[in-house]
Amino acid sequence: MPDMPGMHELRQTLARLDGKGYKAYKDLQGAYEFDIGTLFIDHVQGDPFAAPSRIRLRVPQHVANLPEPLFNTATRRVALQDFLARWVDRAIRDTVQGRRGMGKSGLVAIDAGGQEVLQRTAVVVTPRWVEARLHVGLPASGRTILGRQAEAILCGELPRLVERGLRWHNLPQEEGEQFVACVENQEFMRAQLEKRGLVAFIANGSLLPRESGASTRPLPREQAVPFQSPESLRVTLAVANPVPGHTEPYTAISGMGIPRGVTLMVGGGYHGKSTLLQALEHSVYPHIPGDGREYVITTRSAVKIRAEDGRRVEQVNISPFISNLPYGRSTTAFSTDDASGSTSQAASIVEALEVGAKVLLLDEDTSATNFMVRDARMQALVQKAHEPITPFLDRVRELYETLGVSTILVMGGSGDYFDVADTVIMMRDYLPYDVTTEARRIAQSYPTRRSAERTIPLESVTRRTPLPESFDPSRGRREVKIDARALDLVLFGNDPIDLRGVEQIVDLSQTRAIGYAIHLATEKFMDGRATLNEVVDMVEQFFDRHGLDELDPFHRKEHHPGNFARPRRHEIAAAINRLRTVQMRQRYE
Repeated sequence: MPDMPGMHELRQTLARLDGKGYKAYKDLQGAYEFDIGTLFIDHVQGDPFAAPSRIRLRVPQHVANLPEPLFNTATRRVALQDFLARWVDRAIRDTVQGRRGMGKSGLVAIDAGGQEVLQRTAVVVTPRWVEARLHVGLPASGRTILGRQAEAILCGELPRLVERGLRWHNLPQEEGEQFVACVENQEFMRAQLEKRGLVAFIANGSLLPRESGASTRPLPREQAVPFQSPESLRVTLAVANPVPGHTEPYTAISGMGIPRGVTLMVGGGYHGKSTLLQALEHSVYPHIPGDGREYVITTRSAVKIRAEDGRRVEQVNISPFISNLPYGRSTTAFSTDDASGSTSQAASIVEALEVGAKVLLLDEDTSATNFMVRDARMQALVQKAHEPITPFLDRVRELYETLGVSTILVMGGSGDYFDVADTVIMMRDYLPYDVTTEARRIAQSYPTRRSAERTIPLESVTRRTPLPESFDPSRGRREVKIDARALDLVLFGNDPIDLRGVEQIVDLSQTRAIGYAIHLATEKFMDGRATLNEVVDMVEQFFDRHGLDELDPFHRKEHHPGNFARPRRHEIAAAINRLRTVQMRQRYE
């Protein structure tokens, strides 16, 4: 077998290509040895304005010398890979000169992530090697190759950033160890929630507010009010590793536990109710150290529900919430291309339950008012015989008592929910107070006078089977063309999937992975018999066994994508439900 070419041969090739048309860059594809590792040029962009070229930088472990205990479990490996991606991103900013030429020329980037720690394809750590996967814009003037600038990037800057970003002796070792320990602590605590009868936990001292409505970064510490649990809800969870800066004992963290059942979060406007709920909805993922929410822990099966005017609904049994439509229209297998706010919210709840949600998160600000409650006066004016909607108020306890599904609800406008709540938390000046006893006293002193409007009992959710022929990822001449156009928009073939109402997607690379996960599910797991719940089960099992690399339909050995982040089953199912071409068949057995 011939020796692998090295940097000398790469420089020669670039000198030969200098001044030629851009497509001649294709000659670079292949592998090249450099002093401490291997450079793989997997895919070369077609022109300087196209998506950047895919390049991998691999270093053997005996050179990288990453401590094996930092990646000897699945949780630690995800954390270390995330940390390394962030450190390579810093090395890029410090090492790479920047744009050189037209279009994306000179761009060097890695998918480094935001405040949440996710399973990614940007960096891969194995016992044999560590690999960083980059996107690189090969330089051009117009569509003419700039060979000298390409040489500076490929033969100079990339080897230097590998030296700085992937070799343990050049990394901030204590920061890396604490990063992995922090993520492991969060997952260790999450595993305790169910055994303790909790659905969420907020550590004392957490900093929940963000610096702005358009940012996920924390508000500066000097401007934020640290979270402090009321004594009645205070619990202590064990951690796997010492927590720097926390008081004794180092083996545990105290904070507010939110128990199973129905929890109301009340209080005046601008006192922190929605901020707390947002922290909970995003804390189904671990957070980076220093985020302020790193010890806010929510059970993985929590799903945020909101009203979504105009969304598609396909064969959903919404009769527990909406029935008795005019002219006898059935809602046991309801479909519409243009759902109302209340109908969309009912459908989203049933769809979430269908794929295993055990906690529902709702905020009255993003809910349909007529779906949440009908007070006694409205009931007197509009008789139940003429009102198709069974308010959520009349189902929320039944959801818990019959199906074991808890609810956390931000409610500032209706005290009728006091009658059905297990726990009432008041936010005042950004601090929580347990007002459950007072809320119950008020409920007894001021009876609601409204009537419960349940007409049928709540039963198990009707399962649906997605029909594979209703999915078409093709566009033009491409058999598969899937694009993440924004955090909340996937273009699946020619069909846009609007994800604005799916609020627990936190990363564009998750959105991208969702689009390709739908295609993977269509190709491998949808057979016209498997239910949607079974399909997302199989997708998750596939991820557990194979990782995310094979989401790329053009995947081949030694050619891997670097811009996928793992989504939850709930967001994959939500995207399938919002694909306007999807067809479902209900399954009753």
